[in-house]
Amino acid sequence: MLEDRLLLWKFKHGSKDAFRAIYEKYAGDMLTLAGNLLDDKAGAEDVVQDVFIKLVESVGTFHLTGNLKSYLATCVANRSRDYIRSRIRQRNVIAKQAEKTPAETKSTVHLAIRSEELAKLSNALGELPYEQRETIVLRLHGDLRFRQIAKMQNVSTKTAQSRYRYGLDKLRSTLNGEVKK
Repeated sequence: MLEDRLLLWKFKHGSKDAFRAIYEKYAGDMLTLAGNLLDDKAGAEDVVQDVFIKLVESVGTFHLTGNLKSYLATCVANRSRDYIRSRIRQRNVIAKQAEKTPAETKSTVHLAIRSEELAKLSNALGELPYEQRETIVLRLHGDLRFRQIAKMQNVSTKTAQSRYRYGLDKLRSTLNGEVKK
C-alpha cells in the first residue's frame, strides 16, 4: 500500500517509470478480472486499456483515498458493465439486420481454443446471473471485500454475500464435480 502511494505520487509528478510500474503490477490481475466478467478476451483487453488510459488522463485530478488495486478493480468492473451494455445494443442491431437477411447467411462459426475444464467452468460462470458472476469475480479475482462489492452494486453487504454464496452454489450444481479444483 505504501509502495502504491509512492508510485502514485511519482506518477502525479510526471514519472513515466512510475506509471509503467503501476501498469506492470496490476495489468495482469485487471485483465483476469475483466476476462472473467466479460468472457471475451479482446473485450477484456479493451476494458483494461481504457481503465489505464483514463488513469493517465486524470493524472492532474486523481486522488486516491483507499487501495489502488481495489480502485482499479472497481474501474474495470464499471467499464465491463458499460462494455456489456454496448454489446447488448450491438447484438440487438445485428439481430434486427439478421431478420432482414436470408436464413443461410445467419449461421456463424465460433472457434474456441481452451482446455475442456476451462471451457466448462467458463460456460458455467457465463450462465450465472450477471450480479452473481460479478460478485464472484470481484471477490476472487479483484480481492474486493463484500462491503466494497455491496457499495459498488448499491446493495447491502448481506445481499452481496448472498449473491456470492448463491453463485457458488449454482456453479457447484452446474459443474456437478466435472471440474476439479
